[in-house]
Amino acid sequence: MLSRLPEFIDPLHLADTRGEIKGEIPIGNLARLSEMLINDSGSISVHLIFGREGKLAKVEGRIQATLNLQCQNCLEAVEWPIDCEIKLGIANTIEQADRLPEEYEPLMTEEEKIPLNNIIEDEILLNLPAFPKHEHQCVTLEVNNKLNGKMVAEEISAPENPFAILAKLKKTGDS
Repeated sequence: MLSRLPEFIDPLHLADTRGEIKGEIPIGNLARLSEMLINDSGSISVHLIFGREGKLAKVEGRIQATLNLQCQNCLEAVEWPIDCEIKLGIANTIEQADRLPEEYEPLMTEEEKIPLNNIIEDEILLNLPAFPKHEHQCVTLEVNNKLNGKMVAEEISAPENPFAILAKLKKTGDS
């Protein structure tokens, strides 16, 4: 098991040697993910186990983090926990990827060494919601508070009745 996470890995070699990677990656090191966050502080916990099942080279493990996304209702920060299980089958060609068991997603390795951050970042991006929102009704509460304030103001300054002129005409007999 590696204590310090490598920048590049050789997935096939790690699968042959039953390698294990465990550690943390700063969220700020993942450029595509950082662009989507309000705050890129913190780290991502990574635990990957490489191995083989017959001819299938595989990667299994878990990624955990808490990300600061922007709520699409109120535009404030919302903490979003990520806890995703990884099951990847290492493939060099599309044909190999098509033959993977159903529970495995393909990890395409055209080159011998690939950036570890790319694997982690791809898995996290796949697990992010399209429209992150608070669990509570953040906008509904805000709108209700504004509407209640507006209703109080309307009660104080009641608008004039448009038919008040007709009532005056009826009393005077000018018809």
